Amino acid sequence: MKKILTLLLLTFVTYSSAFSWGKTGHRVVGQIAYDHLTSKAKKNIQAVLGDEHLGMVGNYMDFIRADRTKDYMTPWHYCTIPEGKTYEEAGVPEQGDAIQSINRLIKELASKNFTYDSEIENLKYLVHLVGDIHQPLHVGNGQDMGGNDVKVEFMWDKGYNLHRVWDSGLIDHQQLSYTEYVKWIDTATDQQISKWQSEDIMIWVDEALGYREGIYDIPEGAKLRYDYNYTHIATVNERLLKAGIRLAGILNEIYG
Repeated sequence: MKKILTLLLLTFVTYSSAFSWGKTGHRVVGQIAYDHLTSKAKKNIQAVLGDEHLGMVGNYMDFIRADRTKDYMTPWHYCTIPEGKTYEEAGVPEQGDAIQSINRLIKELASKNFTYDSEIENLKYLVHLVGDIHQPLHVGNGQDMGGNDVKVEFMWDKGYNLHRVWDSGLIDHQQLSYTEYVKWIDTATDQQISKWQSEDIMIWVDEALGYREGIYDIPEGAKLRYDYNYTHIATVNERLLKAGIRLAGILNEIYG
């Protein structure tokens, strides 16, 4: 029995390490988006979500990973662009990726003609995936599963890989609730909001690529301490804020 429990735990840790922003990160993105919706968009979105709240539904797409019939959605969480290649040169996998999925979801939510599932589920998928593509390691290099294969020690905890550090380690290290986190980082000016919401999804991807070199600049021994947090927390916060602002722009167009 002990061996079985150990195996299950290891399986869970390995599987969960491939997730996107942790629970706090996705809630931050959803709450920022909600705070920047028009009154009409809020009303129409709430009619779809019912008793649920936009700030809390961003983790749904990770929760349903427990349903093996949803495995076809796994490639939707990321895209792969190897070093020295463009997105077009890398090619889109047959099963799709985050960029294709976001564009399809926007189109289908606007038309109400869905390829998969119901409107409420597709809305939740969009909230999640806009967050995902803003996590820089969800634009993978094709070599290490978006940093999952890069084992590191974060703040004296040896149970980390580089992807997990960016998903949740840096965020959780701040020891803030998601509402506190939103109050901390939601400082965008009207000019920034207008600019970010006007930018195409490939700009989002190019931004992520621009952070890649710095993210992989880790010390010998892969021991990430306070200096790694100091160097990168501003980037994490920017990605969360831009994701929420851009998500709000998309939802205002669809529902506002």
